[in-house]
Amino acid sequence: MATLYLASASPRRAELLGQIGVPYTPLIAPIDESVLPDESPEAYVERLARAKAAAALAILDTPGDSCVLGADTAVVLDGRILGKPVDRHHAREMLEALSGREHQVLTGVAVAGAGRCLSQVVVSQVSFRPLSSAEIEAYWATGEPCDKAGAYGIQGFAAVFVSHMQGSYSAVVGLPLCETAQLLEAFGIGHWHLGA
Repeated sequence: MATLYLASASPRRAELLGQIGVPYTPLIAPIDESVLPDESPEAYVERLARAKAAAALAILDTPGDSCVLGADTAVVLDGRILGKPVDRHHAREMLEALSGREHQVLTGVAVAGAGRCLSQVVVSQVSFRPLSSAEIEAYWATGEPCDKAGAYGIQGFAAVFVSHMQGSYSAVVGLPLCETAQLLEAFGIGHWHLGA
């Protein structure tokens, strides 16, 4: 069976892979995550997922039958990508913009190895109830928004903001498990019921 490497420092992605019983080794290679001119959010997350997987695969001394899983998640409101907040003010702006609105969460996932790279983008719709200034401030004080796209984590305290969701919950967290398992199977990597 192929050896799987995870090109991500995200503890959430690590937990999700563990949830479906897939063993892996972390292997991170930094890439430029700038959005290209006129690049759509879908193209952006897929390009980054593929780039992360390819960059990590390239640093292996002997790739052999190794595979690398890369992923990227973006929160999108009105066609605009909301990245990670740079400070408290930026986080507040994003959460105020998301308040009482529906937005999209796009996660690109890619698996590279054996001379090929397969990828997919999963789009989920998330609706926030209206948020008060006090709860936005209280949420910032938890420290949770600091390293999250769109300044929130659905798997954490911000779960109370979500009034409705359509799509893949695991993709909103950071890794679409159904699609990831299918991509891994194409490279001979099983999960809990396939003898991972």
